[in-house]
Amino acid sequence: MAHEQQLELGIQTPTAAQSPWLRLRDYWWPAPTLLYDRVMLWLSLALLGFSLIMVTSASFPVGERLTDNPFYFMIRHSLYLLLGLGLLAITVQVPMQWWYRASGYLLLGAIGGLLVVLLIGHEVNGAKRWLKFGPLTLQAAEIAKLCFVVYMASYLTRRFDQVQENLQGFLKPLFVFLVFAALLLLQPDFGSMVVMVCIVTGMLFLAGARLWQFFALLMGFALLLTLLIIKEPYRMRRVVSFLDPWQDPFGSGYQLTQSLMAFGRGHWFGEGLGNSIQKLQYLPEAHTDFIMAVVGEELGFSGILMVLIVVFAIIFRAMQLGRKSLHQGQQFNGFIAYGVAIWFAFQAMVNIGAAAGLLPTKGLTLPLISYGGTSLLISCITVGLLLRVDYELRLATMRVAPLSQGGRS
Repeated sequence: MAHEQQLELGIQTPTAAQSPWLRLRDYWWPAPTLLYDRVMLWLSLALLGFSLIMVTSASFPVGERLTDNPFYFMIRHSLYLLLGLGLLAITVQVPMQWWYRASGYLLLGAIGGLLVVLLIGHEVNGAKRWLKFGPLTLQAAEIAKLCFVVYMASYLTRRFDQVQENLQGFLKPLFVFLVFAALLLLQPDFGSMVVMVCIVTGMLFLAGARLWQFFALLMGFALLLTLLIIKEPYRMRRVVSFLDPWQDPFGSGYQLTQSLMAFGRGHWFGEGLGNSIQKLQYLPEAHTDFIMAVVGEELGFSGILMVLIVVFAIIFRAMQLGRKSLHQGQQFNGFIAYGVAIWFAFQAMVNIGAAAGLLPTKGLTLPLISYGGTSLLISCITVGLLLRVDYELRLATMRVAPLSQGGRS
């Protein structure tokens, strides 16, 4: 009797004869009666736990040198991690309709934050990117990325037909982007601007912009980025050093050569957790921008491969979530999922590619892994957004989809 009731409710019960492959499939694509994406949640928590371990390992030397406390960065990262998990739990409770209604205010708040940074921001290495609030340090550009994704999703939902049919609807979000780009370049923060270029380009393409508009946009952005690189000597040095870092291994190519040596020492299975040599004051920013070099040295190619699999599994599920939400008619939710997927994919690709010498150094953190308070907090909020989008999709699916045998629709 109980089994029949479970079938009527669409609940799938495992059987002893079920193969491991079927159990894995059912875990990856669970029955629609489960009201959250447990795979995405566990993958995200795994990366956050891995982040704490690797930041602790990579930051021992610099923490002892700067503060006489080797656990300094681990303690700060732990506090931000706890705060981030709290924000994730809160974000899951907030309906997506609230984000849709607040998108305009979030956009104005992000622009205001970037303006405030230019006026009273904390300067490090010639760049004004941070706001200090007692022990907390916030990077306005990270908050701006989230607000920009929410704005783009809201705009594409409201002006979906205009984006596809006329040039004016296509150009409006580009003017908003140019405001963000100008404020970011004044800091300067070229890396965050490039991330926003990818977000706006990718989201407009997924919204169905005409191909000639899309390719014209790509060519325009490529020309703009080329001119910005040529204009600033330090950006040009980064590109030149990326092409041949060994030409000046103790100057412009120093950071990349040290990173490559870390990858080389790691081989297949690494030197063992905590046994990195390059983090001992040889590799700058070992716990932030170049944390994957430490992962490669201590855990080897196998460690790098596992991180890549988990990161891109989250991105893949976010893309799936966006597609399903659009098919269900939840346009805002779908564009949010697509925007986050594009953002995470590009930033992960640039961070890992720069550490491995495949791309020029951009100073971008690896979402959910690198040390960086604001980056970690915003990454947790975006995971909460994805879980909320998935939750609302499942609710809608349960209401309208007929139940099939075995509980799968």
